[in-house]
Amino acid sequence: MRPRHAGPVAGHSTLQSSLLPPHTGHGALRVATYNIHKGVRGLGPRKRLEIHNLGLAVEAFDADLVFLQEVRLFHTREARRFDRTHFGWPQEGQAEYLAPEGYEVAYRSNAVTRHGEHGNALLARWPLGDVGHHDVSDHPFEQRGLLHVPVVWAGTVVHAIVVHFGLVHRSRVRQVERLARYVERHVPADAPLVVAGDFNDWGERLDSAMRATGLRRARAPAGGPEATFPSLAPVFALDRFYLRGLACTSTMVPRGTAWARMSDHLPLIAELALA
Repeated sequence: MRPRHAGPVAGHSTLQSSLLPPHTGHGALRVATYNIHKGVRGLGPRKRLEIHNLGLAVEAFDADLVFLQEVRLFHTREARRFDRTHFGWPQEGQAEYLAPEGYEVAYRSNAVTRHGEHGNALLARWPLGDVGHHDVSDHPFEQRGLLHVPVVWAGTVVHAIVVHFGLVHRSRVRQVERLARYVERHVPADAPLVVAGDFNDWGERLDSAMRATGLRRARAPAGGPEATFPSLAPVFALDRFYLRGLACTSTMVPRGTAWARMSDHLPLIAELALA
């Protein structure tokens, strides 16, 4: 189990310089989406384990729902490599490890690789319903899936879907169509819905397709930061929330050296209210 409220690991700059604003509280649903790059950064001998710092980051979000992509349940080669380091590879899956104390966890694998696998996760401080998983892979070279979890928030069932779409635009369009069919079958028409994750939409071309499914992109009324990739100098808004039955009141992208080192993406945080 990850020690709570520990200091930064491996010489990182403290996250204190990028403190997030406090949760607004009653009536606000704080959500975060984050592609964690499988908890590891760098190449070759410079490869480093970031999962411990990511645990501190997730705790700092103070979010009701955390949508995660590129999460590992296991990877035998990386575990052997990092077991020799001071902190070591977590004994549990990364989703369980990253969950702050008291949070519920849903995880499903999307892709199987030679030494392990990875997928999507949802961490929630509210009770979870039955977990659904749907394969939306468009071709054999990219394994992709939807993670669907109803969440009981303040007496309302909010449906959360975590996505990680493909690298080719035509594949992403077909994945939006599969998402729409899934929502029609499995999410009540009058239920609030959040679809979040890494859309890989470099050209900002998916908004109209998502609107056709009844989902609108979350944008703060007064504007707010959206670019999350690449983390060192973000110019692309690949990570997003799309909403139905909810309105966005604010967005935030934490910046700083510590955040840039943990993943190739920055997290996107938003506060939502029932529409």
